[in-house]
Amino acid sequence: MVTSPRCGARTRDGTACRAPAMHGKRRCRMHGGAPRSGAPLGNRNARTHGAFTQEGIGERRAIRELLGETRELLRKLNP
Repeated sequence: MVTSPRCGARTRDGTACRAPAMHGKRRCRMHGGAPRSGAPLGNRNARTHGAFTQEGIGERRAIRELLGETRELLRKLNP
């Protein structure tokens, strides 16, 4: 344990982390050396629901316009 390589991260007070690095990695389990840690490859976080695609934005605009026209029609029918 004493001879194992140390984590290369810095703590909040600026000193080096004293935890041992994970096997085959340069960081300890708390600083990103754990299996499957880190961000996913590519930008998969941004592709969750599609609400901000051009198609989704256009659909919401069309619905908003229809609702506005419906409200205007109801105002005209009920003076």
